Amino acid sequence: MTPSMQRRTFLVTAVAGAAALAQPVPDAIKSLQPMTAGIQPITDDERRARIEKARRLMRENKIGAVVCEPGATVFYFTGTRLPAGDRLISWVLPAQGEPVWVVPEAGLNRAALHMTADIRPWKDPASVSKLVIEAAGRPARIAIEEKTRFATFDALRQASPSTQFVSADPVTVGCRVIKSPAELALMQRANDITIAAYKAALATLHDGMTNRELSANIGAAYRALGVQGAAMAIFGSYTAFPHGSIQPQKLREGDMVLIDDGCSVEGYQSDITRTTVFGKPTARQREIWNLERKAQDAALSAARPGATCESVDAAARRVIIEAGFGPGYRVPGLPHRTGHGIGLEGHEWTNLVKGNHTRLAPGMCFSDEPTIAIYGEFGVRLEDCMYITEEGARMFSKQSPAIDQPFG
Repeated sequence: MTPSMQRRTFLVTAVAGAAALAQPVPDAIKSLQPMTAGIQPITDDERRARIEKARRLMRENKIGAVVCEPGATVFYFTGTRLPAGDRLISWVLPAQGEPVWVVPEAGLNRAALHMTADIRPWKDPASVSKLVIEAAGRPARIAIEEKTRFATFDALRQASPSTQFVSADPVTVGCRVIKSPAELALMQRANDITIAAYKAALATLHDGMTNRELSANIGAAYRALGVQGAAMAIFGSYTAFPHGSIQPQKLREGDMVLIDDGCSVEGYQSDITRTTVFGKPTARQREIWNLERKAQDAALSAARPGATCESVDAAARRVIIEAGFGPGYRVPGLPHRTGHGIGLEGHEWTNLVKGNHTRLAPGMCFSDEPTIAIYGEFGVRLEDCMYITEEGARMFSKQSPAIDQPFG
């Protein structure tokens, strides 16, 4: 998830949470039941296989060890969720030997640290960087995971000036970008729950409703379905802004309605956008909505093994440009990438965007969300997430069939 998405989600969650406390739960949401039965978490055996794949990639890239701070990558390999605080916590994966936790001795909870028995507590902050270097085995090259703080990296290079520090992306992204069947199953459940929450929330639309009220209803639906989630809701001309607006909005007959975001199941994310209209759509609204659906279809068709990420973006963008919008990233038109990677984070590598020559492979997962933004009028975004198979891309959720039928 990008910083901008984190800020947006925080704002949506905070505002919707406050609104939820001030309004009764609609009947359409009260009737929902949890959809969490039968969820299968990632097993320790799969996590061990991930570690072995990481070691193979380390050997291929001549990397002696990978250093990570708490976050999605550490959870991916260990199943451990820890906050990144001011006291250094590192998970170190040497190319040979057991993974190592380097953690503060104060408040140490060994039971919370998974997938390794080698736990090295530290007392003195001045010596912790050297302890990490020792845990790595003092190799010639140490790779730093992308979300590791600069202060941590800077302390490590000062503690070991002769070590070459490189990016861990070839290892960490190389592992995480290809999803296993177990990961796909968790993402499928997250998408199924999101559609159920959206259906219930859109049934609560009424004249004069605020966008914050709709966001709160979606949040309440997620809770009723047994998960945590949030959604951005925007109305009317504000739907032209891809990331919404802080301006309060009230729903009126004929307004476009756009809802976006998702939920988490065992850490795995969904990200779905639906755009519809409150009341009867105009010919103009239907025309632009249909164009957006055509662009989404073009990206889906282009997303095949061996295709480049930028070719998928180009396929969707071409549809919109040929209809007279753009060109390129100009507005009115498609002002951003066609899609982003998704998995343990709402936004992760890699992106469907011009200049990205990465080739698609089975197991990769992306959002498919070309947007048509017409400032001063309205915008349309249809977003479903897809996964790549040997035969091509498949959606986790059924696409919207029409502007007045947001669910397939």
